[in-house]
Amino acid sequence: MRNYLVVWLLFTTILAAKPLVFGVVPQQSSFELAQTWKPIIEYLEKTTGETISLKIERSIPDFERALYSGQYDIAYMNPYHYVIAHKDKGYNAFARDQKKIIGIIVGRKESQIADIRMLKGKKFLFPAPDAFAATLLTKYELLKKYDIDVEKEKNFLYVNSHDSVYKGVARGIGDAGGGIERTFDTLNDPEVKDTLTILYRTDAYPSHPFACNSSVPQASCEKIKGALLALPTSLMQPLKMKKIIPTDDAEYHSVREITEALPAVVNNSENP
Repeated sequence: MRNYLVVWLLFTTILAAKPLVFGVVPQQSSFELAQTWKPIIEYLEKTTGETISLKIERSIPDFERALYSGQYDIAYMNPYHYVIAHKDKGYNAFARDQKKIIGIIVGRKESQIADIRMLKGKKFLFPAPDAFAATLLTKYELLKKYDIDVEKEKNFLYVNSHDSVYKGVARGIGDAGGGIERTFDTLNDPEVKDTLTILYRTDAYPSHPFACNSSVPQASCEKIKGALLALPTSLMQPLKMKKIIPTDDAEYHSVREITEALPAVVNNSENP
């Protein structure tokens, strides 16, 4: 019996020492994300007493594979990712930026596109098939509001990140590209940014949630939530966040409704 208790205590100690894996959707370059999120992880560790390991994938599809297989304990993801991760792996949203997410379409200033309808037949760049605002929302609203069927025209490329979209459009690889306001605002490349203009903004939806894997103890999730809700302004500024607020799964019902209304776009986007 005594040996059993020793083994059990050793096992629970090892479990307790295992770091929480914190995944971040790679909308920008891995280097820039690491620079931005490392101070946040250090703050969370200091505030909660938890050991946290930041994990940044090379591309959004790599992040999706890791998320959908439950590899992250805590994850910061787009709203569409959340809907899938909640359904398949039981992730639960607990916090988000107060500002809602808005998709954008950018183009080169020199192109002098004065009307969004002029994008019909043009070549588009998108970060990834399931990027909610940058890909799904922009495709949806182009079709619904302007009868521009990007999927049907099949004149588009996926380029792994928002930064890659902006750089690709600036260099003429595509005529227009999808992104979101926050990543465009934080684009740290004046030569690229100064050549671009925002041609279109989508409707607003609940922003990227922080979500906890159902396998993580509730006490740990609550500590992370409390720390994020009290995140210092100096750490939020690089993320272009003003305030992190509580959220829950119910707030993302509107995202479910949109994705259910987009079966053609969602299904086709998996096979570019």
